[in-house]
Amino acid sequence: MIAVLASQTHVQACGQPDSVLLVTDSLELVEENASDPLQNEYQVAKEEKSNILSVENDQNVESNVWTVVRGVLGMAVLIFIAWVFSTDRKAISWKVVGIGLFIQLGLALSILHIPLVRGLFEVVGRIFTKILDFTKIGSEFLFRGFMDIDSYGFVFALQILPTVIFFSAITSVLFYLGIIQRVVYALAWLMTKAMKLSGAESLSVAGNIFLGQTEAPLMIKAYLDRMNKSEMLLVMTGGMATVAGGVLAAYIGFLGGDDPVQRLIFAKHLLAASIMAAPGAVVISKVLIPQTENINEKVEVSNVNVGSNLLDAMSNGTTEGLKLALNIGAMLLVFFAFLAMINFGLGEIGNLLGLNELISNATDGSYSRLSFEFIFGYAFAPIMWLIGVASEDITLVGRLLGEKLIASEFVGYESLARLKGEGAFASTRSIIMSTYMLCGFANFASIGIQIGGIGGLAPSKRVLLSELGLRALLGGTLASLLSATIVGMLL
Repeated sequence: MIAVLASQTHVQACGQPDSVLLVTDSLELVEENASDPLQNEYQVAKEEKSNILSVENDQNVESNVWTVVRGVLGMAVLIFIAWVFSTDRKAISWKVVGIGLFIQLGLALSILHIPLVRGLFEVVGRIFTKILDFTKIGSEFLFRGFMDIDSYGFVFALQILPTVIFFSAITSVLFYLGIIQRVVYALAWLMTKAMKLSGAESLSVAGNIFLGQTEAPLMIKAYLDRMNKSEMLLVMTGGMATVAGGVLAAYIGFLGGDDPVQRLIFAKHLLAASIMAAPGAVVISKVLIPQTENINEKVEVSNVNVGSNLLDAMSNGTTEGLKLALNIGAMLLVFFAFLAMINFGLGEIGNLLGLNELISNATDGSYSRLSFEFIFGYAFAPIMWLIGVASEDITLVGRLLGEKLIASEFVGYESLARLKGEGAFASTRSIIMSTYMLCGFANFASIGIQIGGIGGLAPSKRVLLSELGLRALLGGTLASLLSATIVGMLL
């Protein structure tokens, strides 16, 4: 028997495991496909006149207490790794580290468990999902029937890349109107006061929440030449630890597909991941290279011309979005081809040395031969266990981290979406933690992008940028892992 409350929207699993009944305010029953594991873990409930997503913890994984213990251990290990690579351990401001971690924990608790904040994030999430719908209208005008997933399947170039173009145009318009600058200024001011950052570095980190790793530094172009090593590392780490709004919208479509419930779920978590990464980047960066010099705390946004009028800004944003979409498409084509070639070579080596049969037997068929996924899955498995990933999923999540570092977060999210669809994960928590872990530009290609992009704005800093590249990559990776650890601990 299904109890229906007229003032609420309630999700209840029916007798069949592959369907869910959505009971709406008008008391209509709408049957939705819920073959994906996430559908069994989430319910949509209407609280205080807004739809709130609640997370039900997995029943077949470690207890909550043990998860928290592992989460705390994981946070300590991540900070310890940063401490090991610190240039001046005695100069580390543990107060800044503590404040940054407190902010991250506060954000995670608020987003996951405080209805008002959670509702706010879901409102913003619905805006993102609506943007996906608007993009689809434009795409259908160009591609017509090719947008039909039932007939042609999920075509990445048609379903995802147009979102990058449209959102880039929106971002450019918002920048022209001064909206992004005002939001970034407010966030930067708060970060400067809370964590004693310079105005320029806080602006860059806050800007990275919305902009790309080479666009955000435009807001502090006038200050780049005067930045010291600690400030420059934070600018780079902030870029590595976050993603741009355009690709964020693409990831929502990637992971949520055509399911509005899952789109909203992942929109909320991806937005949270991008925001949480900012204080996380500060924490890790200030451990890697502590601030030992006097800084200017004045927060002032540099003038950036994105267009002479609204239409010009929209046009410029569209052009930049097209370049980004083409770059993403070309990059994915090349990286997937290279991965296939590398896996072929590794498989042949494994066959020659008799390793493939051993690997297949040792993993119960999860891996049939020596491969890139097998190597990185097991190489990063200990770290995944330490940060609280379910023991059954540590090699899967470790593999995703390897793909992100070597290729890009797009490759990682593609694998995550595919594995999620196949039901490969034992725990929903692992899927959510992977979403946070992958949400950042930390990969080897980004080192070159930052040297070229930021170096173009401040040529005198090119040598310093190249020296800090690997350290920034480490910092961005640790910051994303820190967010994943905290969220996994609190789910």
